[in-house]
Amino acid sequence: NAKTGFEISLGLTGALTLWMGLLKIGEKGGVVAILGKLMGPLFRKLFPGLPKDHPAYGSIMLNISANMLGLDNAATPMGLKAMKEMQEVNPDKDTASNAQIMFMVLNAAGLTIIPVSIIVYRAQLGAANPADVFIPILISTFAASLTGMISVALVQGINLLDRIVLAYLGGLTAIVAGIIFYFSRLPKEEISSISTFAANFTLVLIIVIFIVLAFIKKVNVYDAFIEGAKEGFNTAIRIIPFLVAILVAIGVFRASGAMDFIISGISAFFAWLGVDTKFTAALPVAFMKPLSGSGARGLMIDAMRTSGADSFVGRLACTMQGTTDTTFYIIAVYFGSVGIKNTRHAVGCGLLADLAGFTTAIFISYLFYT
Repeated sequence: NAKTGFEISLGLTGALTLWMGLLKIGEKGGVVAILGKLMGPLFRKLFPGLPKDHPAYGSIMLNISANMLGLDNAATPMGLKAMKEMQEVNPDKDTASNAQIMFMVLNAAGLTIIPVSIIVYRAQLGAANPADVFIPILISTFAASLTGMISVALVQGINLLDRIVLAYLGGLTAIVAGIIFYFSRLPKEEISSISTFAANFTLVLIIVIFIVLAFIKKVNVYDAFIEGAKEGFNTAIRIIPFLVAILVAIGVFRASGAMDFIISGISAFFAWLGVDTKFTAALPVAFMKPLSGSGARGLMIDAMRTSGADSFVGRLACTMQGTTDTTFYIIAVYFGSVGIKNTRHAVGCGLLADLAGFTTAIFISYLFYT
């Protein structure tokens, strides 16, 4: 496992260097700012406790937009900045405000348009079409985000029937429902090929848009690519010790029989209900994701190595990994950065979003991968 972790980390270097370079071109070309403007009217309705034109709005939009594009390096600093700005208007400094909780839950739900790292890992582990999880992840992460948003809004009394909110949520839900409806009517043998084509076409289109916008803004594309590529290279090197440690720990955990005991118990329960139990082999990723992103990543890799990158279990593990972010880690980092001790309903709403995302991932994976 230690050797495997090291080899995977080194193999990631090329792909991460390429993708981080392309994403840096998009960032400098103004893609994050465009997404921020597109989502602005909705965010202003979801954070009614913030004064109008408060600087936190800008940081919130940039953070969420960067997360959508998988720009973790850009998203986290902007998220911490947003949390600090919201803390300035928080009357009770030890207790999370409504705006801070909404922001945290949206982060934990982890709405992602481009699951770059998962595509990279799938390519490294021999997937025939590494991007074929693109649409299932998009659907599952949308379900998690929508559930998190609605749960917080209900607790805080935010009016979800507002015209602007309904227009955004209705439009996004209609798009996702249309995708599910279209694929549910296709013959099983066509689902994989069409979803893979759609995913690859979308990714290529996004890359072209990034480059065109960069040229329009007169960005030095080469310099921007090199800057991002350096970040990608550094990231690949930085994760070596963590990936090795996690894969070794997972190997020990598996060898002890503890994980098999837990999964066999869950599997026996669903078999008793008469439900197909293939999905239970990927559940360790769902159990680990709210606690540790690197731990869940290690379990995803382990599932692909054990069952195959293109197996049902391998693809479901990847879909679960891309569905939500690491809830408890985000709470600790974001709230801890401004000294908040009372998180109120943040944990409950965050975990509810996780549950919705993972449940959707299972159903969608049965539709797409079987």
